[in-house]
Amino acid sequence: MEHRPLSELSTVADLKIHEEAKAPVVLSKRERLDRWIELLDKSPDRELKTLDEIEWKPEAERRALRADGSALTIAYADPVLRTAGLLSDRFGDAVDFFQISEHDAHIVLCSCHGGESMRAEEAARRVRGIRSPSLWSLYFGWFR
Repeated sequence: MEHRPLSELSTVADLKIHEEAKAPVVLSKRERLDRWIELLDKSPDRELKTLDEIEWKPEAERRALRADGSALTIAYADPVLRTAGLLSDRFGDAVDFFQISEHDAHIVLCSCHGGESMRAEEAARRVRGIRSPSLWSLYFGWFR
């Protein structure tokens, strides 16, 4: 592979810039969570990996946690969320980007709440619960 500056690439390739890549997208916390829910709802039967026992990890290890095929992988694969500032599919980056507590992220992502995997529709339901805590019992059937 030959490396060239971006300014030279247009002379050898037909480049198209995606609309999402042109300028940063500014999304509210609610819009970020809604987008994540929308992405999960696109394939409700998809099996997603959970993160293993988040609560038992030291902080640095917990923040670095990730799993191929997790609910965070779905979020990070989205160009809109990446353009809005999602840095990776790691636990810590998701907590920061979605502006949620580690406790709430734990409810959505941890193996202790879903086993080794869960369906995308279940992950979406959990994100809805943390998005709207006043409706928690409607989503989960139990109270916080």
